[in-house]
Formats: sequence, C-alpha cells, structure tokens
Amino acid sequence: MPNGQWFPPEWAGRIRALAQGELSVAPARRAATVMLLRDSVDEPGGPSVHMLRRRTSMAFAGGAYAYPGGGVDPRDDDRLVRWAGPGRDVWARRLGVDAASAQAIVCAAVRETYEEAGVLLAGETAETVVGDTTGDDWEADRAALVDRELSFADFLDRRGLTLRSDLLGAWTRWITPEFEPKRYDTWFFVAALPAGQRTRNASTEADRTVWIRPADAAIGYDKGELLMMPPTVATLRQLQPYGSAAEALAAAGGRDLAPVLARPRVEGDEVVLSWPGQDEFTQRVPLGGGDR
Repeated sequence: MPNGQWFPPEWAGRIRALAQGELSVAPARRAATVMLLRDSVDEPGGPSVHMLRRRTSMAFAGGAYAYPGGGVDPRDDDRLVRWAGPGRDVWARRLGVDAASAQAIVCAAVRETYEEAGVLLAGETAETVVGDTTGDDWEADRAALVDRELSFADFLDRRGLTLRSDLLGAWTRWITPEFEPKRYDTWFFVAALPAGQRTRNASTEADRTVWIRPADAAIGYDKGELLMMPPTVATLRQLQPYGSAAEALAAAGGRDLAPVLARPRVEGDEVVLSWPGQDEFTQRVPLGGGDR
C-alpha cells in the first residue's frame, strides 16, 4: 500500500458484485462528524484538528484515524431542542433536508463531539458556552447519552443549556459506497474548540487522540504512516489553506454540500471505483478476481 488508504480485502468482491448487479444496496443512515479546530499562538502555521484513532480490534477501519462522529438519534427529529444560531429552516436549506432532519443532524454533530471528545457546543444563553464539562455529574450524563438512556433534548433541558448551532459550519457530505453492508450519509462540520474546554479520549472505540495540523496528518497518510478513509484525507487537504479556525469557519458557508458517493464502473477486465472530484482515491479491481 503506497499510502495510508484503508482498503479492506473484502471490498474487491463486493465492488465486483455491485458492478455486476448481484448485490443488494443497504440504506444509508444519517450521521454527522465534527472537525474540531484549535489555534496556537505559540506555533504559527494554521490550526490543529482533533483526531482519534479507532481501536485496532475494531472490525471496521480498525487503526484508522478519524474525527468524532456518529449516527443520528431518531429522537432528535421528534422534539424541539433548546436552540441558538441559524434556525432549523436555514439549516434545512444548507444541508438539503427537511427541518426536522436538519435539527437531528446538527444535534448529532454536537452530541457526538461531547460523547467522544468531551467538548460541548452549548451554553446557558445564546451568547455563552459552557467552560468546563469535567466532573462526575457531567460524566454520568455523558455516559447516559452514549447508552441512549438520555436524549439530547432532555440532557439540554436538565442542564438548562442551549445548543449553539452558530458554532458549527457545514463543510462537506459523503455517503458510504453502495457495496458496504453498513452505510452512512454523513455531514462533516467544522467548529472551534471553545475557550475553557479541553478534549479527552472519551470514546470506547478509540485508543488514541491527537491534535495535529491537517498538513502534517496528510503527510503521514501520504507516507503510509497514518491509516485513513478517503473522506478523512480529503477534508484534511481541504483544511490546509486556512490560517485559523475562524478562517475555516468563515469559509464553510460557501462550501458545496453535494454528496460525494463512490461509484463502480467496468472498464475492460477491471472494475474502477472512483469518487467524484477525488481522483487520488480511485481503485481498480480485476473483474475476474483478486483483491486489488
């Protein structure tokens, strides 16, 4: 493998089966992930991004670096949550979904960042953000969220907190290829680490977390030292031009959110898997057999 692209061996057979019309396509579950950014006055050169490494024992993408994120909780469609920033209708237009789905996706982004990184984009008012999310009581609530014993709306209510949707910027949208048995329709967001809060490895799925500059992470991938999936590498490269977290957030509003979905096609004796606008990830699989 010339770089750190995660490509499991079972993909080859699935790609062939899909291209030949022999595979049923699973529905894609809504999901959200957050690229949490942090500036450093001591180390100029642009912001760092918070990444976690999936445990090597994980069946899916074990050892791969990713961002905090996960699936939507269906309960977040059904009940209005305490909300500040652009309205649900504004987010609906931005994300290309209905208002209820927009709320659920934004809630997933904020909730998953809290569950997996211990960082909460919420405050007691529409202009404030909590300064500290450590302590036994916070951990009990976080664990209840992870176990789905507590809905995000109830969590905000019991704490008297308001979700700060204005602290998020929608960046891109990727959909898991159709040959995967478990699929996600994932919206990627950017956010700045709130003052007074700090990240920690709160995820049971991760064995390591790092703050790393996007360019350095991309170099690690190019050298084959850091394992990553295509959406992670693509977003790292997209973040590189920005000199601060604020610059990246300001740029988010103009980003194209057209879904990126890999499609297989047959070319001669090969099946070619390509992602629109992402030529570096193109994979070629022999039509008759073989892994690559």
